[in-house]
Amino acid sequence: MADSSFDIVSKIDHQEVDNALNQTVKEIGHRFDFKNTGAAISWSGQQNIEIKANSEERANAALDVFKEKIIKRGLSLKILDAGEPKLSGKEYRMMIALKEGIDQEHAKKISKLIRDEGPKGVKAQIQGEELRVSSKKKDDLQDVITLLKGKDLDIAVQFVNYR
Repeated sequence: MADSSFDIVSKIDHQEVDNALNQTVKEIGHRFDFKNTGAAISWSGQQNIEIKANSEERANAALDVFKEKIIKRGLSLKILDAGEPKLSGKEYRMMIALKEGIDQEHAKKISKLIRDEGPKGVKAQIQGEELRVSSKKKDDLQDVITLLKGKDLDIAVQFVNYR
């Protein structure tokens, strides 16, 4: 009998992030507490978002609105890597990087977790920016998924290609 397997990945639904960003732009434009603050949020390249405002507090408030929209869209806040607001001329700018893919350090950590705490006979292989987990028993794979969902990993993970 062939091994059953699934992949652990860390992917971002860019369309949902874009929708959350557009909702944030609308809310910042309509809310009274953002009037005349110069607050704005926009894409800065493919993987970065930039927030501009005339004060550090307004920049952080715009980030909070964006985080709220990200949660409503069913995305994890672990995809966001927000920097500190920096003074640039007369306005504060904050860069937010989107984290996608599982780097080697996290892949090794997850693999070790599966080896140490997972069922016997489950193998985890690192394949680029994802992990393939395989076992002879499908129940063991379900146990691994349950184990990883219960752990607080530093990255957002999804389980795909279950077969």
